Amino acid sequence: MRIFFLFISGLFLSQILLAQVTFPENIQLKNDTSSILRDLNIKQDPRLEKMLNWHMEKNKKIDGIQGFRVEIFFSSDLKAKEMAESIKVDFLSKYPDYNVHIRFIAPNFRVRAGDFRTKNEALKLHKKIQRNFPAAFIVPDIIDFPLLKPLNYE
Repeated sequence: MRIFFLFISGLFLSQILLAQVTFPENIQLKNDTSSILRDLNIKQDPRLEKMLNWHMEKNKKIDGIQGFRVEIFFSSDLKAKEMAESIKVDFLSKYPDYNVHIRFIAPNFRVRAGDFRTKNEALKLHKKIQRNFPAAFIVPDIIDFPLLKPLNYE
């Protein structure tokens, strides 16, 4: 039994040791991946490429990414626009670190604060402003792209 085990182990190890990859001489491996991808031949359903192009065009038209905001006001009154602007000024005076957006989505004027990637981040602002804006709630929205902070090397 021991001899059989040694024979199988030796056969397995010899296959591993003798295994090697040989490339034809006309193919040169480079760090340039674009030349490799250019020469790549992929057989796929043409509808897949059409669907991928449609998806990319749709994403180019959207000015932002999926995220969350805190809606602090909405109204369809006759003076809703003026009220929305005064709510925005009031909010910015109390919380100047957050972006505020006024949007008209028929028939309401809406005031939304913040640009948050996750609902948890929006919940932090919601809890912070709950005392001053008790009717606030979290809504999914297309948010602005986050700004990259410059690195300060000293």
